[in-house]
Amino acid sequence: MGGARFIPMSASTAFLIASTLFATALPPAALAQQAPPPPPASSTLAAPLAPGLSQELSDAAKMIHDGQYAAAQAKIDSVLASDARNPQARFLRGIVETDQGEVDAALSTFRGLTQDYPELPEPHNNLAVIFAQQGRYEDARTALESALAASPDYAIAHENLGDVYTRLAGAEYDRALSLDKSNKSAQAKLALVRELFAVPPSSAAPKPPVPAPKPAQAPKPKK
Repeated sequence: MGGARFIPMSASTAFLIASTLFATALPPAALAQQAPPPPPASSTLAAPLAPGLSQELSDAAKMIHDGQYAAAQAKIDSVLASDARNPQARFLRGIVETDQGEVDAALSTFRGLTQDYPELPEPHNNLAVIFAQQGRYEDARTALESALAASPDYAIAHENLGDVYTRLAGAEYDRALSLDKSNKSAQAKLALVRELFAVPPSSAAPKPPVPAPKPAQAPKPKK
């Protein structure tokens, strides 16, 4: 969604931190995401129940944290059956989809939330997490700027945006070196970026998947 940094995303880690609008969260790998939301390994500490969530959705959030996706989905579907626009239930559904590798479905879910509830920063942040995981840093930047337009004090989005800018800068330093291999300044700056993200040089073996932003929590409907 605590702060978050550009690290590889993993399913249950999405529940790391909660923002003022979202009650529960997990940390994925690259950018910071919040929960009751998406992606890297499961966290060692149980996420607290979000005060803004109904008991049914709090149970679903805990089930997601524990990797019980089928049971969590059943709870979420039950809520959506009577309240199809419920932003918290839809957000949790997006987390389940992200954690289970259903990327297209997760993108659709979070996009739908940003359209129906543009004032909620977390769905924008989680979109950025997925975009960053795909190496789509310009799209991630745009999503994070939308999150900050909705909530200027959203610390996780600020940190994620810094990570995205750093990734974009690294690509430009790499491009500069491809045009002028003697550019010592670009070499030094690129080395710093690679050290920051543990990115191997282009001549090394295949690069590991690009880390994604950390997830955000389920939104608390605004009155």
